[in-house]
Amino acid sequence: MTRELTDVPETDHAPSAGSSRTALLDGASRAVDGVLDRSVPLLRIALGVVFLWFGVLKVAGTSPVRDLVAATVPFLPASWFVPTIGVFEVLVGMALIVAVQVRLVAALAALHLLGTFLVLVVQPAMAFRHGNPLLLSVTGEFVLKNLVLLAATLAVARHHRRR
Repeated sequence: MTRELTDVPETDHAPSAGSSRTALLDGASRAVDGVLDRSVPLLRIALGVVFLWFGVLKVAGTSPVRDLVAATVPFLPASWFVPTIGVFEVLVGMALIVAVQVRLVAALAALHLLGTFLVLVVQPAMAFRHGNPLLLSVTGEFVLKNLVLLAATLAVARHHRRR
């Protein structure tokens, strides 16, 4: 049979199943594009919230990593160093949330995140189980996740430069 005999003719009154499926896919594609267009600003805000939250905990003296930070830089008094790091994190977080000097703030955040890897060098017994760098402790996993935060910070800085 020819195509003309097997196809149901389209009318002006009702859309065909194919055109409604296409419209649905187009709408879904536009929705996904809308979310993706906002992904880096959302990432910037998410980073800001993380920095703000962690900083507030340090300033308040309730951070679960207070002793880890103090042990990583034992030559600096924890009584002022940990809260100072907290204030820095609060300022970075607020600046990221409200998008103030994003490139500069992202660069400072990246340097700060690089500093967190000192734990792996200065406190290997805390970061690795049985001295094996392939066997991370909970502390080691906590530090290693900063690779993701570092990459996110760099992505935010890169995106902001292009705008």
